[in-house]
Amino acid sequence: MFQPAITGSGVFTPDEIISNDELVAAFNAYAEKFNAENAAEIAAGKVAAKAPSSSEFIVNASGIHQRHVMDKTGVLDPDVMHPMLRQRADDEPGIMAEMAQDACMKALEQAGRAASEIDLVICAASNHERPYPAIAIEIQQLIGAGGFAYDMNVACSSATFGIQAAADMIRAGSVRKALVVSPEICSGHLEWRDRDCHFIFGDVCTALVLERADEARGGHFKIRSTRCATQFSNNIRNNNGYLRRSRPAGTADRRDMQFMQEGRKVFKEVLPLVASHIAGHIADEGVSADHLKRLWLHQANKAMNDFIGRKVLGRVPEPEEQPNILQDYANTSSAGSIIAFSKYSDDLAPGDTGLICSFGAGYSVGSVLVERG
Repeated sequence: MFQPAITGSGVFTPDEIISNDELVAAFNAYAEKFNAENAAEIAAGKVAAKAPSSSEFIVNASGIHQRHVMDKTGVLDPDVMHPMLRQRADDEPGIMAEMAQDACMKALEQAGRAASEIDLVICAASNHERPYPAIAIEIQQLIGAGGFAYDMNVACSSATFGIQAAADMIRAGSVRKALVVSPEICSGHLEWRDRDCHFIFGDVCTALVLERADEARGGHFKIRSTRCATQFSNNIRNNNGYLRRSRPAGTADRRDMQFMQEGRKVFKEVLPLVASHIAGHIADEGVSADHLKRLWLHQANKAMNDFIGRKVLGRVPEPEEQPNILQDYANTSSAGSIIAFSKYSDDLAPGDTGLICSFGAGYSVGSVLVERG
């Protein structure tokens, strides 16, 4: 058995930024237009009027101040309200693979490795641009990696589930070096015309290099253990898919073909699930809450993270103990906890322990206990 370790991380951040004020201006212009066009139906009680949004509402509800996106022009156009991404020819790299290439090369540079040394690529993400061929295989080809590659989708927990899969294969000796990459174009599945969720998501890509700890060429984090769990729920759902054309009105722009969430139910059910999952994981590994130097949590909502941090540590976490990045990136699905890890891990000393945790639709929750090597 071999000890797996994380030896490099990389983050691709899109250049385009949408502030809350910009987003609110576009949404309110759309809402005003909708209400004007449907005034008669609204007056008759047949259609509900669109309420305006505000930057204060967004910050209070989520802690988000801005988000990075691959295209802001379409999102901010009241007549469009979604990103405009050009159709690429089949012989061009896909947009996810391009995002991944940037993040992967940064992670490889930090690890001191060449792409040709990689023998496993897992594209672990919740928003895949096509069913096949696998995005992971395209990434493998684009960066020049060897071995094999496959896609994985466990919604917002994809990255931590991908880490477990790669770590298990390294531990068993079936691979030596792996990339777990999470290109998330969350802007594509978000309903920007829904006041309750139009502010939630942003785009990004993260990548991690995993390899045997005894082969690490620099600072690294030994993966002490991983733990994953799932529990079925419809409270976060997207009904889009290739079978849509086979169903009545299947090709329509239906609301349920974008991101759907029963937010209150998610809060009520996910928070205790995640807190107990983390507590059980560290207890089984003989790690007390007092010995956790860092919690890199899924970046969906500040209130959720604050609750989980208090439950796990038994007190209010210090900002450096539980770093948040969602104020700048918004919810980036599976990539969020990895952004936090990549940006806030260098200061840990050898022997320090921390925990990466992501959670979301499924429900799913994955945690990775790491120790600075």
